[in-house]
Amino acid sequence: MRSVCHCCDWIQHHFGHLSAEYLSQLEQMGGDITKQNAPVLFPTSLYRHIYDAEFEDKVRFLNETIYQIIKLFDGNRNRKSVTWDKKNLDDFLNILKRQFENLSSCVSPAVKPEKRLKQYFRNLNRKVLRKMNYSAEAWELIRKETKRHLQRLDILVGQMY
Repeated sequence: MRSVCHCCDWIQHHFGHLSAEYLSQLEQMGGDITKQNAPVLFPTSLYRHIYDAEFEDKVRFLNETIYQIIKLFDGNRNRKSVTWDKKNLDDFLNILKRQFENLSSCVSPAVKPEKRLKQYFRNLNRKVLRKMNYSAEAWELIRKETKRHLQRLDILVGQMY
């Protein structure tokens, strides 16, 4: 595990750059973001709670959220229904994985991740992807929710400094 100072430095100087890159790839991989709402409520209370947390807890939350997003996209190979640009999707996932690896080195593996966050992403998988039969519409809802999360993570990092 890296020292807190090194993590502070890395997050402060590199997180935003990678974030801008993966948000750009997310935008470019498909058409307009859907206006439809997902049947799973966005976990606003989790974000409110984490804004008041300690630095290490915030880093753990960043790390776990990115991990759950990667798992949602990478763990579901059933994306045949979407016509997203494959290169943009691959680039999006590779940049997210890079962000995750850097954040992982700042987080103690002994501390368990936030259960409500895991449950939220499990519900997205179940109530959006599975229930909507992995349709293009379902994947577009996932892309919309992913964008919301990544933007909120940017706000969280901005609030950390």
